[in-house]
Amino acid sequence: MASRVKKITSISVGHFYERHHEALKLGLVGDSQEGFERTIREPAPNRPGLALAGFFTYFAHKRIQVIGNSEASYLKKLSPDLRAKRFRQLCEKGVPCIVISRDHVLPDELLSIASDYKLTIFRTPMVTMQFLNLASILLEQEFSESTTLHGCMVDFRGVGVLIIGSSGSGKSETAIGLLERGGALVADDMVRIKRHGDELIASCPDLARGYIEMRGIGIINAANLYGLSALRPEKRLDLVVTLKSERDLNKVDRLGLHREGHVILDHSIPHVEIPVAAGRDTARLVAVAALDLQLRRLGYDMADEFNQKLLAKMQGTDPTI
Repeated sequence: MASRVKKITSISVGHFYERHHEALKLGLVGDSQEGFERTIREPAPNRPGLALAGFFTYFAHKRIQVIGNSEASYLKKLSPDLRAKRFRQLCEKGVPCIVISRDHVLPDELLSIASDYKLTIFRTPMVTMQFLNLASILLEQEFSESTTLHGCMVDFRGVGVLIIGSSGSGKSETAIGLLERGGALVADDMVRIKRHGDELIASCPDLARGYIEMRGIGIINAANLYGLSALRPEKRLDLVVTLKSERDLNKVDRLGLHREGHVILDHSIPHVEIPVAAGRDTARLVAVAALDLQLRRLGYDMADEFNQKLLAKMQGTDPTI
């Protein structure tokens, strides 16, 4: 059901700039984009203070280099010859690019050295730590593992529900039922799953966002039918629901005491199986499963409560007797 896991080992400087220059307020110093083909190979920025002091033993040359107040002040105190020497040594390490925070300006001789090495320099008005924190988050997202699943992803009352099952099992119809109950569509048919830290985030290809394929009807636009509130660009994955055929009606868990997780990108996600049969309101059952998950996260387990009452009844310790 899942495609192979996609692992990102590097991104180009040009890709990083194109995707995130607005969020990071990046401006290109100079007009040359020759360094845009260089690659960023580690998902964290680096402050090259020790390198500018001449210590390159543990220099993180695969990362974006960020020059903030401390680095800029240190460079100003060096003699022109030593400053040029240290900066040239930095450029020789093949770093992806340099970002100057707080709108600092490098001396012309250093910009000339960077141009000789075809090294791109950006400038941002952001405070150094603010830039480092945001850039780290964005880079972690870029380097995150991802995969694609066949199913429907819906946000129902804050619970991200992934509906999967064999072709024709009623995934899209169930999603429509949840939208009619106030849910919001994240993706239909192709669901992109990406790991963000300890969470899995689901999204949809831009071209297909908001559209659902309904057998016998065709392609419909969820926003046109239910309004813009019926769409979500992305949502954390909280629950996986597998729609089973009618012949499996008696083969699924009936009590809900012991649930096995559904593993996606090495994450175990709460999982329920719901048989599909004539007369069964599948969307209603999925809605109940989502609300039950919310209660479980708040520490209230309805199935366990009933089980404890049953055990107390059998042992003759039920206070309600």
